[in-house]
Amino acid sequence: MGVGEVLAIRVPVGEGAGRWSSRGTARRVLFVVHNVTSAGRLLDVLPLFHDDFRVQLLVTSTESSVFQGGIRELFAELGLPVLPWEQALSTPVDLAVSASFGGQLHRLHGKLSVLSHGVGYTKRLAKGTRDKGQGTRDKGQGSPEATFGLSGEWLLVGGEPFVDGLVLSHPEQLERLRRVCPEAEGAAVLGGDPCFDRMLAARAYRGRFRRALGVRRGQRLVVLNSTWNPEGFFGNGGGQDVLPSLLPRLTAELPADDYRLAAVLHPNIWYGHGPGQVRAWLDQARRSGLTLIDPVHAWRQALLAADLVLGDFGAVSYYAAALGIPVLLAAAAHDRLDPEAPLAAFVREAPRLDPQGPLREQVEKALADHRPLAGPAEFTTSAPGASAALLRQHFYALMDLPEPAAPALLEPLPLPPYDPPRRTAPLHVRTRVRGSDVDIERSTRHAYDSGGDTRLTHVTHLAVHEDTRDPGSLELADVITREGLPDDPRLGGPELWTAEVLRRHPHCSVAVYVTGLGTCTLRTRRRGLFRLSPGVGVGADADADADPAAYASSLYAWLAAGGSVPPGGTTLRMHTAGGVHPMAVEPVPMEPAAVGPVAGEAVATGWPRSAVAGRPGTAGAGPLPG
Repeated sequence: MGVGEVLAIRVPVGEGAGRWSSRGTARRVLFVVHNVTSAGRLLDVLPLFHDDFRVQLLVTSTESSVFQGGIRELFAELGLPVLPWEQALSTPVDLAVSASFGGQLHRLHGKLSVLSHGVGYTKRLAKGTRDKGQGTRDKGQGSPEATFGLSGEWLLVGGEPFVDGLVLSHPEQLERLRRVCPEAEGAAVLGGDPCFDRMLAARAYRGRFRRALGVRRGQRLVVLNSTWNPEGFFGNGGGQDVLPSLLPRLTAELPADDYRLAAVLHPNIWYGHGPGQVRAWLDQARRSGLTLIDPVHAWRQALLAADLVLGDFGAVSYYAAALGIPVLLAAAAHDRLDPEAPLAAFVREAPRLDPQGPLREQVEKALADHRPLAGPAEFTTSAPGASAALLRQHFYALMDLPEPAAPALLEPLPLPPYDPPRRTAPLHVRTRVRGSDVDIERSTRHAYDSGGDTRLTHVTHLAVHEDTRDPGSLELADVITREGLPDDPRLGGPELWTAEVLRRHPHCSVAVYVTGLGTCTLRTRRRGLFRLSPGVGVGADADADADPAAYASSLYAWLAAGGSVPPGGTTLRMHTAGGVHPMAVEPVPMEPAAVGPVAGEAVATGWPRSAVAGRPGTAGAGPLPG
């Protein structure tokens, strides 16, 4: 059932609405939604009408976009009266606000203001890509490849502009408008960029956004970003299909403790192919630690949290550059852009990712050599922080209504739910033991194939999550892990679960039950049970913060290299993510014979068999001491 099948409403507008409405209002404001992408900008400006009892808010969908997915859910979340498009065309309103030119907007009854749903007006309309139901547009002084929203083809009907307000974020857009469609100059309004303003206001909360994504101190967050269409990073029509081969290399070449991966995909990718299909395509990457970001409510927070963006010619990558975040372009289709737009200049100048070259080297070079380009910060908005006041003034002037006395304010970006990485793909672990110090590097592909630190060869082992998709990898695992609450009745708690795992997997040496952000319980076959937690050590970073599963692999390597935990416990220093992370190792008393060989099972020797077997020149560890 499509959005267009919604029945006509009778309250607060419609036949006999006055009889049924509890409150009468002086003005009606209609938000016109083309698709979820354009709705995002309308969500930015909706708070400008909050607390005004004189205004009734309404919403409709033009049904003109091929991307109809997500609109019904968005309307349910908004909770505003939804007018079917035909009723919207016949209902007088005082102001209609749209963030797209899709649909027959010129048929609306009321003042019309149109905002850009991206970073200004930048993209050419390629032949054959126009959505249905656009109606007849004049060519004006444009061309078949005129800039979307900034040419006579989009702005004129019968030779006259049909918009009462064309909101621009920067005077350079006004200059382009004058050249290609001077008839519409009188409708132009400089209103800033509310989307960017919300990001600017939230920069102080970058640390919170990083913690919401489970980014640990010392980790670098790499955000993959793609606009929609075949030439984008996610697409396969730009001459080469980069993404399928790049994703497994990213999780292999960027060590898990040094890097955190997330993806911000255009809503038209999500709702064009379907969220379930996107998750299916990216399943292996997700199990390797990639997080898919909500494309409506959380993409800006992820951008603010990022250390680097691997992107393309879309608006999000440009916003990242405007915020001063390093950007490497994995796709750059110049023919999609107005060559005079600042975004086109950015795409010409920004550094490129070589998908065939070593990825870690390119990422680290981009971070080290980053010098912000001047264009994005200059041309994103001419009125940073002022869009709320400018836009409310514009909207209320069109309604011929005095503005409320309270200041015009945008909604702060919300703190997203806690969404740490959940890696269930096997991790190849390479370590080097130096006394009480353990260097560690974990990745989803064998370290020898990923360009990792070649010094870390003392103990190499395989750590596998119990929920791995491949049960065969559990039979190869040296270390098996999972997360759970200490009192989870399903798992029986750390002591029972670790005992069961070692009985079930006779060739596994260590079972690890992660109980918190920095704590875990570890059981070895012959050395007993230990609790690991952040410790205090000489030379340690004051803000040390690491994955408890990495603590466990470090202890395993230390024990395999000949270490022995005294009865009172000890503190080891784990080196990863450019920092020193002390970990307190506490022996846990346990009942005799809590873990032992099961009849008919071979007992693990303690050798890290999985990764070092058959590799000449590797200093493999000996068995764990009895």
